Parts: sequence; structure tokens; C-alpha cells
Amino acid sequence: MTDPSSSLSAKRYPSGERPLDDPTRDRADPAAGPTSSRRKTRFAMEVRRSIGRALLVWVVSYMTLRTGADVLTAAGRAAAVTALFVPFIERSTATSRVLPASFGTLAIPALGATWGVVSLSAAAFWIPALELRPAAVAIIGSFVFFLVMLWDLFARRAANSPVRLLVIGSGDLLLNFVGDLATSEARTRYRLVAIATDQRSPELHLKGVPVRPLAQIDALVSEFEPELVVVAVERGRPEVFARLLSVAAQQFNVVGLPEFYEVAFGRLPIRVITPAWFMSTLHLYNRPYNRLAKRLFDLVVATIGLVATLPLYVPVAVLVKRTEGPLFFRQRRLGENGLPFEILKFRSMRHDSEGPGEARWAAPDDTRVIPGGAWLRRLRIDELPQLWNVLRGEMSIVGPRPERPEFLEQLEREVPFWSQRNLLKPGITGWAQIRSDYAADELGAEAKLSFDLWYLRHRSLLLDTFIAIHTARTMLTRAGSR
Repeated sequence: MTDPSSSLSAKRYPSGERPLDDPTRDRADPAAGPTSSRRKTRFAMEVRRSIGRALLVWVVSYMTLRTGADVLTAAGRAAAVTALFVPFIERSTATSRVLPASFGTLAIPALGATWGVVSLSAAAFWIPALELRPAAVAIIGSFVFFLVMLWDLFARRAANSPVRLLVIGSGDLLLNFVGDLATSEARTRYRLVAIATDQRSPELHLKGVPVRPLAQIDALVSEFEPELVVVAVERGRPEVFARLLSVAAQQFNVVGLPEFYEVAFGRLPIRVITPAWFMSTLHLYNRPYNRLAKRLFDLVVATIGLVATLPLYVPVAVLVKRTEGPLFFRQRRLGENGLPFEILKFRSMRHDSEGPGEARWAAPDDTRVIPGGAWLRRLRIDELPQLWNVLRGEMSIVGPRPERPEFLEQLEREVPFWSQRNLLKPGITGWAQIRSDYAADELGAEAKLSFDLWYLRHRSLLLDTFIAIHTARTMLTRAGSR
């Protein structure tokens, strides 16, 4: 007898499409087949990883706090520190399971350590008995970050078992999906074991991946035992789900194309999602990001950013004023709810780069940039004056880039759901900025929108922190600059 919570549930998911982040997706019947065994093994690995992280935090805390204290006192303080620190590490790790692995090796432990240090700092103020001096907090945070990173790397390699994937599709949806999977970081986390389609195309004949007709879906499931089935069909979805239900005892999960893109690629397929899906994403599944928390985050980061970057203003002013024109560049942009405001930047292009009434897309190697302007743009130094826009409440640190009103009508006509990005306050940096290149036309704008809408659903203080850290690293090292 199979566990109904881990098989396809027609009652809970009438469409047959089960979210990847469903809390029941990893439950398995110990008596079930190989797929359930793989899930059980993954669950056991996650438990061991969590226990290992907690032990690492406790050992580091004990070694740091044992000076001048007896063993029991030091052990108790270390336990209190662990209780304060570990939830942030676990939260960051849980976030990484839903968010794409392209965050990188350092991002998840860095997020956990950062917020852990913040919690310890607050505890040191409110609970003097812990005797958490700033030096001790810094030592604990640094060692926890380093050791947790090494532990997670070891655990990840030990559990190197990609998810077995069956894709059912047709038309351009299927071709695009196969191409995106083959060229993205997700190919290391998902193994395409079979394709079910009635479409015969040379692009689908991948090495070692069988391609069978849709009528053989049940046979494919029984033969290749996929853990995840992605449905990317344009027509005939009821028949597809009927065949999948007939083999539901195989203990696999089913997702639609938008859900898979959301988790595996960190973006949304704009041409696939429907208004109904979009609205359910915004209202049914979305966890609201507290506006007060985001505003406090913006004020703190903007203030720190202004103070830390003030020394750059003089050399930037010298560089820009070598050419004719003002130091600052002002331009009307669209803000939250489509309300216009004036954006502020260091001028990185010629003052006559656009004629009266002319609006042109910016490009990575734009010929209009002044000498040295390419460096200002690549390192994002030209964006620094927008910190004043943040303090005035016109922009946020993290959000979609504000678009020019001149392009609004064209983009709304060419790109589905374009206006929905205005539900958010625009940002200096954002998920689209760190994941894609300049938008030099409608296609580039559509690519950026696919990331902006993903951020619209997943926005959180942890995600904003990661994006801000990634942007700061880009400015300091040029790593990942676009």
C-alpha cells in the first residue's frame, strides 16, 4: 500500500501539478520502490546535514566562550548561541531548495552567517548573561560561515544524486525546455531520463535519452522510474494526466512548465504563463514581504552605502568632468504603480547621446559612453547617486530596474505582463540585473521580465540580502559583472 501523501493526489491537486516545494513531496513509504528509496535517502542526508551544522555551531561557540568560564557554563552559553544561530542557517538552506542553485557555494552559508551574527548581536544587548562581546560574535560568525560552507560542500558531493526527470511535451515548449536544461546550471541537479512526445525533431534526439510517443507515458514511467515529471504540452493535457494517474503508484511528482522554470532556472517562461496562473502566484502562494521591513532594510543599506562610497565621489567627478556636460544625469523613469520620478546617476555617456525627443536602448558596448564610462557602468559606480532616490522613498535597494516612459507603450504591446513589474518599487539592483545582461531590445526586456516576475513571487529579506551582497561583490571584484 502506498503513502497517498507522496503520490499524485487528485483531491489536493486537481490539475495533477504538484509544487516542488510542497512539504509532503519527500515523504516516502518505506515499503515502496526505488523512487521512494531515493527520497528516503535524500531525507536522511538532509537530517545528517542539519545535525552536522548544529554541532559545528556548538563546537565553535564553546571554543570561543570557554575562556574564563567553567565547562557547564560555557556549554550552556554555546547551546544558547546554537539555538539563536542555527535557525538562520536552516532557513537559508531551506530557501536554497526552492530558489535556484545558481546562488553559488558561498551565498547560502553567507546569508545564514550574516543573519546569525545579527541575532547574536541583538542577544548580546538584551541578554548580558551570555557575555557575547563583539569580538566573540565576529569570531563565531566567521568560523561558522567557513565550516558550514565546507560541511555543505562535503555533504553535497556525498549525496551527488541528480533528480531523475521525465518531460512530456510538444512544440516549441518542449524544444526550448530541452535546450534550457542542457545549457543551465540545473543540468547538474536534474538528469533527463526520457522524453514523451508525438513530435519528431532532430533536436530531441539527445545522446542516451529515449524519445517515445505520448501513448507510452505509462510504460516510460514504469521503465525509467522518474522522480519528477514535467508537463510541457500545449494540447491534450487531460489525456496526459489520465495516463499519469494510471501509474501514480510509482511515487513520482508532477509539475507544469512554469513551476519547473521557477525552481530550476530562477525565472518564469513569460510566453507560457496565463493570467490565471499569474494571479494565483501573486495572491494564493505569495508570502507578503513586510513593507516596513523592506523600508528599514533600504534605509540601513542606503545609509551605509552612502558613507562607504563617499571617497569615490571625488575621483568619479574628476573623470566625468573631463568631458562636456553635467556631473549628474537626471532622467524620468517609471516607479511603483507606474508613477514617474526623476532618477539620479553619475553621467557615463556624452551629454548629447540622445537628441530631443529621442529614446535609445542602452547596450553593453555602447558607443555613446565617455572615456572611463564603461568602467563606471561595469562596476555599477554610476548607480551610486540613486542611493538618494532610495532615501527619498522613490526606489528600493532591490527591485526591477525602472523603465523609461518612452518605451512603455512598445513594451506593453510586445511583452506579456510587462506592466505587472510596476507592482514593485524599482531598485538599484535586482534579481534580473545579476542574472542577465543589458536589455537592448524587446527580447532583452522580456528576458529581464522573466527574472523580475520570479522576484515578485519570492521576494524576502534573505533574498534582498543575497542580491545586495552579490552586487557589492561585483563592485569590489568585478566577479559576475554584466
